[in-house]
Amino acid sequence: MFHYRPQYRQTNPEWFVMKVKGEGEIAAKPDSASINLGIITEGKELEAVQKQNSQNSKNVIDSLISQGVHHEQLKTFDYRIESDYDYVEGKQIFRGYKVSHILQVKLEDLSIVGKVVDYAVQSGVNYVSNVQFSVKQKDPYYRKALISAIEDSLEKAKTMAASLKVYLVPTPRLIVEGETTFQPFSHQPETFVKGISSTQFEPGQILIKANILAEFHYRTI
Repeated sequence: MFHYRPQYRQTNPEWFVMKVKGEGEIAAKPDSASINLGIITEGKELEAVQKQNSQNSKNVIDSLISQGVHHEQLKTFDYRIESDYDYVEGKQIFRGYKVSHILQVKLEDLSIVGKVVDYAVQSGVNYVSNVQFSVKQKDPYYRKALISAIEDSLEKAKTMAASLKVYLVPTPRLIVEGETTFQPFSHQPETFVKGISSTQFEPGQILIKANILAEFHYRTI
């Protein structure tokens, strides 16, 4: 007896790889601040300029401590001695010395940032720069941004798969973590004139960003 069995061709559809970038962003409320306060002194005699700068720096530090800033919140960020020159008809003429002592102040009470700047200026600070607000514990926010980035990559992959009319495996075959980005609110360096009062600073929000590269398998339907 002859039996006929139809031949079925086994097909293994080829899998392709789709690469997608995912981005996530979380806004966080700042809980700390950093300020650079400069005492800049100029004069003809270096020893006298250094002595005056040292006294002015002490006055500033004492004033800040009297306002509740602790010693551990203060550190010298930069100290330098420079020679100043004027140029007249192509000739270099010595003008004097400039001594700069830059203090960095870190604060956790954001409500006193403006007050600290005002007292510092009144006590001898004549240069304020790099007022920055930040978040001490960034990891919890970053993890949320990372989840958002993964979800973003999946939604993009689904959109492309639907447009191409292909079958998508929703679980990524590979995820590569990109660079973390923190965008703190900050003030650009500027000079404050002695006598300024009621300086206002708004902390705003910090954007914490996560970026990934995800690879998905897909095939024709």
